Amino acid sequence: MRKPSLSAGQTPQLAGGDPRVHTTLQHLVALEGRARRFDFLPRQPVGSVLSGRRASRLRGRGLEFEEIRAYLPGDDPRSMDWRVTARTGSPHVRVTREERDRPALIIVDQRQAMFFGTRLNMKSVSAAELAALTAWRILAAGDRVGGLVLSDSGIEDQRPARSRGAVLRLLSLIAQRNAALSAEAPVVDDAPGMLNLALEQAARIVKHDWLVVILSDFDGADDETFHALSRLSRNNDLVLGLVFDPMAHELPAEGRLVVGNGRLQVELDLSARKVQKNLAETGGKRLRRLLAWQERLDAAILPITAAEETLPQVLRLFGSGRAPRGLSLPDDAMVKGDMS
Repeated sequence: MRKPSLSAGQTPQLAGGDPRVHTTLQHLVALEGRARRFDFLPRQPVGSVLSGRRASRLRGRGLEFEEIRAYLPGDDPRSMDWRVTARTGSPHVRVTREERDRPALIIVDQRQAMFFGTRLNMKSVSAAELAALTAWRILAAGDRVGGLVLSDSGIEDQRPARSRGAVLRLLSLIAQRNAALSAEAPVVDDAPGMLNLALEQAARIVKHDWLVVILSDFDGADDETFHALSRLSRNNDLVLGLVFDPMAHELPAEGRLVVGNGRLQVELDLSARKVQKNLAETGGKRLRRLLAWQERLDAAILPITAAEETLPQVLRLFGSGRAPRGLSLPDDAMVKGDMS
C-alpha cells in the first residue's frame, strides 16, 4: 500500500497531513461551491453517461395521489379512472401532484480496502469527494439527501432530509471514517461482507423512485451483492460510482511488487510472465463482474480513477467536458488487472 508523495508547490491540508491520503470535513464542505454543471435529473447532455440508454435514464420526481373527483371540461382524458367511472356511471379522474422532491441515498465506502493509491488520491479520498459533490448537487436541486457510510467496523447512517445540516452531518461521518483509515490498521475478516450489509440496510430505507448512489471499489461483491442491487434498482434509479486505482489494471512490465493483507506479505516478480498472467486473470474478475451486471441491473456506472482530480472527471462523465481518460467501461476486453 503506497501513500502518494507531495510534489513541489503542494501543501498539506492539515499540519503534518496529506489531503490526498486523508480528507477533512472542511475540504468536503468547501466542495459545495464547486458542485455545479452536472445533476442527476432526467434531462442529461448528449455526452452524459446517464443519457441515451434505457439503463441510464433517470426517472425524476414521482407523482403522489391526491384525490379522485368528477371529470371537468378540460381535464386530461389520460387521467380518467375507469374503474370508478364504471362503478359510478359518471366520468371520474385521478388527480395526482408531483412530489416535492426525489429522495437520494448515497452509500460511501470507507473500508480499509479503499485506503490505496499510487498516483494522486487514495480511493477513499476520491470516494469521499465524489460523495460530497453528489450530496451538495442533490440538495441544490431541492431534493432530500442522506447516506450510509460503511467501514470495516460497521455502518453509520444519516437519514435523508432537505437541509444543509443533514449534508453536513453526512460529510462529518465520512470525514471521521476517512480519518480512521491507516496502513497499520488490523485486518477485519468480515470486512468484504460489509458491502452487502450496507445494501440490506439501504433496502430498508428506500421505497420507490429514489436515487441510490453507491461509491465504492466493490471489494467483496458477489452473487448476494447482485441480488441486493437488483432489488434496489427495481423501483429506483441506481448509479454505481466505481472508484479504482490505475495500478490495478496497468501493471508495470518489470520490477518487484510487495503485496499483503495486513498479516502476511509476499514479494512478486513482475517480469515473470506467469505472475503477470495470474494477476491479470485474478484481478479482472471484479470489474468484469460489474460490467456484466450493468445491463441486468438497469443501472449506470460512473468510473472514477483515484489518479485524477475528482471534479473534472465528474464534469466529463456528465457531458460537461471531454471524455474521461483511463478505464473504458464499454469494452471489457481492454480491462487488465484488479480494481484494488
